[in-house]
Amino acid sequence: MTQTTNDARHTVAAVVTHGGAGGSRDQDDGCQLAARAGLDRLHGGGSALDGAVAACVALEDDGRYNAGSGAVLCLDGKSVELDASIMDSQGALGAVACIQRVKNPVLVAQAVSRSPHWLLAGAGAEAFARTVGFEHHLQISERQMAKHVKLMAALGAREPVTPGVANRAFHDYWNYDTAPAFSPCDTVGAVARDAQGNFAVACSTGGSAPSLLGRVGDTPIIGSGFYAGSAGAIAVTGIGEHIVRKLLAYTVHGWIEGGMGVGEAVERGVALFPQEIDVGIIAITHQATGMHSNREMPCAQTGAPA
Repeated sequence: MTQTTNDARHTVAAVVTHGGAGGSRDQDDGCQLAARAGLDRLHGGGSALDGAVAACVALEDDGRYNAGSGAVLCLDGKSVELDASIMDSQGALGAVACIQRVKNPVLVAQAVSRSPHWLLAGAGAEAFARTVGFEHHLQISERQMAKHVKLMAALGAREPVTPGVANRAFHDYWNYDTAPAFSPCDTVGAVARDAQGNFAVACSTGGSAPSLLGRVGDTPIIGSGFYAGSAGAIAVTGIGEHIVRKLLAYTVHGWIEGGMGVGEAVERGVALFPQEIDVGIIAITHQATGMHSNREMPCAQTGAPA
């Protein structure tokens, strides 16, 4: 799927959202509501970062996407590890990796951007969240449990659940505190442009399923799953182990900075990967927005004229 919008007249506040490569377009409504929440924040005087974070929080709270309240369960059927990141074109940068027991990891990532560091992980990230006032949160839904049961059944079959990785590998390298018991890999993200021409990106994910405990994908890695600079903001979704090898978000930003149109840039970025690897990209520039994925990808934009 590809969508590009251009507005050559003047800078218009805008927000673009996605609900993860490989998701269903039936979930576009959640992306639309999130984009509207971000745009409302911009129209209320918020910065590009405020808009992107507001949109990402709405996606985390939706419950249908693999982030926040809808994040996939780890292989032990009880742990949830979350990654999130924020960045803007004015210097803000923050991320968390493998954080547990928080409701909105993107808000913790934003708080990290105000700390002495840019990335906190694991137990330290959770302790930081408590220090700055985020409450303990862990609520596992029936939908999450049903997806976990389905995943366990798939791991017991011969067909690889993860492209290029034998199902047996998750048994051989099992690192949970329970015995092996023998879904999806996606992310949510938002990019925003305010009326002053500043850019921001916010991303959040419940990680990949299946994965070993402590696995980190592309979402909290600057230049891989997210990037914001002078030419625009980029958010990426897909299989992180492949995305990080291409520094995909930074690469796409570089093409745009060099003069390539946003539509061509996002399509070229997706084309770097073989068809069996899920990948999707959303981007916003001074006068255009673009989205492209090699899978169905729930997405929306608001603010920019169609």
